[in-house]
Amino acid sequence: MGIGAWVVLAIIVVAAVWAIGIYNGLVTLRNRFKNAFSQIDVQLKRRYDLIPNLVESVKGYMQHERGTLEAVVKARGSAVSAAQQAAAKPGDPAAMQGLAQAEGVLGGALGRLIAVFEQYPDLKANQNVLGLQEELSSTENKIAFSRQAYNDSVMEYNTKRESFPDNIFAGMFGFTAAELLQSTESPEERKAPKVSFS
Repeated sequence: MGIGAWVVLAIIVVAAVWAIGIYNGLVTLRNRFKNAFSQIDVQLKRRYDLIPNLVESVKGYMQHERGTLEAVVKARGSAVSAAQQAAAKPGDPAAMQGLAQAEGVLGGALGRLIAVFEQYPDLKANQNVLGLQEELSSTENKIAFSRQAYNDSVMEYNTKRESFPDNIFAGMFGFTAAELLQSTESPEERKAPKVSFS
């Protein structure tokens, strides 16, 4: 084997190692954003579990607010379904958009429910309701932090898969773009409802 053959062989080996490095880097980043989404999923499930308890706790007090309670229950059902679809395909554009829309509707329904609490002094003093509301608020904060971590991971993954020469290998090996988890709420819906228990 001549020197030319060794040089060609060395170039092939270096190119293969380089391609393997790019592939493994993309796999690592894809797994990172999928893991980040699983953290969102855990918090969403926690919130979905709290909502029926909250609705049951306030049902007796809010006889005239049946429409508000039904809207929360319906929005929760849609959000659970959207979260299951998103958990099956983290990063999938349609699944992420569906989840964001369902979460926006649920957030709006919960905001209206919490705003109605103001009309019921006995409800504002109920320790069970206050505890559930505190847990729900804490869970909302955890969801926000998890969403930020997920979006950061997706952005890092998408940046790598779109950068040259990684984009060549990303296309060859089926690394598709991942979707950020955006909020679809209007600026008015994003405002936290003011709740006063004085």
